[in-house]
Amino acid sequence: MTSGLILTFIGVYFALLFFIAWKTSKNATNESFFIGNKSSHWALVAFGMIGTSLSGVTFISVPGTVQLSHFNYFQVVIGYFIGYFVVAFVLLPLYYKLNLTSIYNYLLHRFGKNAYKTGALFFILSRTLGATLRLYLVINVLQLFVLDEIGIPFHITAVIIMAMILAYTFKGGVKTIVWTDTLQTFFMLLALVVCVSFIMNDLGLTITSAMKQLGDSGYSQIFNTNFNEKKYFLKQIIGGAFITIAMTGLDQEMMQKNISVKKLGNSQKNMLTYSTVMLFVNFLFLMLGGLLYLFASSKGLTVKGDDLFPTIALKHLPGIVSILFIIGLISALFPSADGAITALTSSFCIDILGIKRNEKLNDKQKSRIRMTVHLSFAAIFLLFVFFFKELNNKSIISILLDVAGYTYGPLLGLFAFGILTKRSISNTLAPVVCIIAPLLCYLIQYNSTSIFGDYQIGIEMLILNGMITFAGLWAISKSIEK
Repeated sequence: MTSGLILTFIGVYFALLFFIAWKTSKNATNESFFIGNKSSHWALVAFGMIGTSLSGVTFISVPGTVQLSHFNYFQVVIGYFIGYFVVAFVLLPLYYKLNLTSIYNYLLHRFGKNAYKTGALFFILSRTLGATLRLYLVINVLQLFVLDEIGIPFHITAVIIMAMILAYTFKGGVKTIVWTDTLQTFFMLLALVVCVSFIMNDLGLTITSAMKQLGDSGYSQIFNTNFNEKKYFLKQIIGGAFITIAMTGLDQEMMQKNISVKKLGNSQKNMLTYSTVMLFVNFLFLMLGGLLYLFASSKGLTVKGDDLFPTIALKHLPGIVSILFIIGLISALFPSADGAITALTSSFCIDILGIKRNEKLNDKQKSRIRMTVHLSFAAIFLLFVFFFKELNNKSIISILLDVAGYTYGPLLGLFAFGILTKRSISNTLAPVVCIIAPLLCYLIQYNSTSIFGDYQIGIEMLILNGMITFAGLWAISKSIEK
């Protein structure tokens, strides 16, 4: 499979995305950009959110972790499933009741301006780091396995891809993304199913015999029962639930698609459908990882980690599978990048600049501000991608979960305090608490050996961070007078 042919298929794929963007951005307004005029169909949102949640990290990194961690990641996935019910039946009713465009407006209603802007800034930091990590991973794979062969430098690749993302999100926003994410999720799952089917066929396995062989090799072990390890099953399940609550329920990118659905009931239906499908899809990615290692062993290959899937798909499978892999990889890239840049633009315009509340601005001026912010975030994304390229760390999924523990913790603490208590807080001190909490968590993790001995802090860092934030908010709070 030549690089030129692969690039041709990529070009056709982009043409299809641009056609969808053109169709969906007709008569676009700021409201359609931010929340799709609340006219999105719940089934489209549910299907498209699969691609947004999985991203290039799942597509590349999850299969690569199977050799060392077996199916331990599925412990986290079980936690995700539990967390989606909290999002559906606790957070979504709150957002619909207040008729929010930005979910951080809840903090303005509950606590005041400083807490509101603090929550929005932590989201902006969290999503910028997470989205650019994912973006870097996929661009780097495309670069190493396709574009290096034809002499296109990494930095040029990154600029071109970011320009393409801008081209189809610049006008339509959420209204466009709901449709493009649906298309991209379809191609990602198609690539997954085709790769699993082909490798099983090559190895002469059925689903039953494949699972038996994965079990005999130790790859399919799900539960880790060593309490001291980071991957102890209760830590992973509880941590996974809180990751979903924080990274989905308290995340403007994920929630702006949900609240673009007209009715609460349909939005909840979307969340429950999506959570069930995610169980099966993540298990299939882990199964793919085990099959890839069995395939590599049968061919005498020593490749592993994040290089495993792309190496086998592009160098050891038929051309049609290679093309589907590339399209699937790109489809994994764009739902996480296009949705993030749109959500960040929405949050910065609404929460930080307050353009919806500014009656002095007309629609044309608001649109000009939105477009300027959109372009600015594209430039910031590029700078972060270049930075991660310099770091050149292949353990992206572990980095991503570590980052989430530090940056989403204050958001978790703020929302939990608002929902679970009836106390008011010092609006001036709220940002201080939200900054101190992650710093204390870092000190605890840095000194964890001397504090906890053999016990390793892992995914539960997010919960610890949220608890410290909650405690700090309690310390600066008082009972609301009736």
